[in-house]
Amino acid sequence: MLGAVVLATVLLFLLSPLKVDAAATLPPGFQESVVFSGLIAPTNVEFSKDGRVFVAEKRGVIKVFDNLSDTTPTTFADLRTQVQNYSDRGLLGLAVDPEFPTNPYVYVSYTHDAPIGGTAPRWGDTCPNPPGGTTDGCVVSSHLSRLQADVTTNTMTGPEQVLIEDWCQQYPSHSAGDLAFGPDGALYVSHGEGASFTFWDYGQGGGSTADSPTPKNPCGDPPTGVDTTLSPPTSEGGSLRSQDLRTGGDPVTLDGAILRVNPATGDALPGNPLISNADPNARRIVAYGERNPFRFTIRPGTNEVWVGNVGGGSTEEIDRVSNPTGSIVQNGGWPCYEGAGRLSQFDSLNVDICENLYAEANAVTAPYYSYTRSQELVAGETTAG
Repeated sequence: MLGAVVLATVLLFLLSPLKVDAAATLPPGFQESVVFSGLIAPTNVEFSKDGRVFVAEKRGVIKVFDNLSDTTPTTFADLRTQVQNYSDRGLLGLAVDPEFPTNPYVYVSYTHDAPIGGTAPRWGDTCPNPPGGTTDGCVVSSHLSRLQADVTTNTMTGPEQVLIEDWCQQYPSHSAGDLAFGPDGALYVSHGEGASFTFWDYGQGGGSTADSPTPKNPCGDPPTGVDTTLSPPTSEGGSLRSQDLRTGGDPVTLDGAILRVNPATGDALPGNPLISNADPNARRIVAYGERNPFRFTIRPGTNEVWVGNVGGGSTEEIDRVSNPTGSIVQNGGWPCYEGAGRLSQFDSLNVDICENLYAEANAVTAPYYSYTRSQELVAGETTAG
């Protein structure tokens, strides 16, 4: 119990973006203390088996503390050239090999400052206008990478090993998510769908002006290609990328999905529901239909994946992937569903992807728990809508 309190306290004061009122009354059993200071927008903290503490900064820097008493970290890796630190984009996922330092590997997921197949940096840590961050969008991708450590110096040695390059993202949210190891040594990966958070996005964005560097449909979503206009009912772009596994005739993308992969190669692992599928991305996916699975955890003593999925309408979700090595890939339903019901904004578009899903019985797994942003969660308190 004490360890849980210590860890919760470390996470609260290391990762919270808010300033804590010194006069605030803390819950029973909690104490306020500064563990590490001098960090720049820390997004993730991981402990190695031997007590080292790895901290990811959103800008693309990873620092290492020898232990919780260390006040002077070592810079393990500087990935700022590759990482786009803009809006919700950046270095967001971090995991340390469970057998570190015997297995001297650190894993990262981050927004790569270039389109898929491109070379960073493309935009730097901004998005000029045109194309405009929320207008046409600055198109980027994401990387899942493995970094090797010199365990004596606490620094990265050798080149970055990119395991997966995918996740075309047009708009500056719903980007790289989280990483965690399962009890079987599998590496789990989450990622958002890269769509707009300012309008209901089915792929209609881009190409708003003649001089915009972002064309219509810049990710080349079906049924048409880059620089073409997507429209209902056939569009498969924007938020609808989360349902890509259900569509045929085009390669599967990894948007809005949870993956289970080999940490040495990034390939799908035996036991995945679609391990026999011809598409390598389909083989990696154990759950999909998520909007922004920004954070998740593996329930201790099980292989259950518990996901914090950020909602787009009025509802937030906690999703439970009960058996990632079962026979069925779990579909959370986004953007056709949010919470336990249909999302009216996409229901009214009558897009084929959603209409087909609505017609299929038991095709979607409802959230384990969901709540609206105006709902009172604790007596006398409401969430900020």
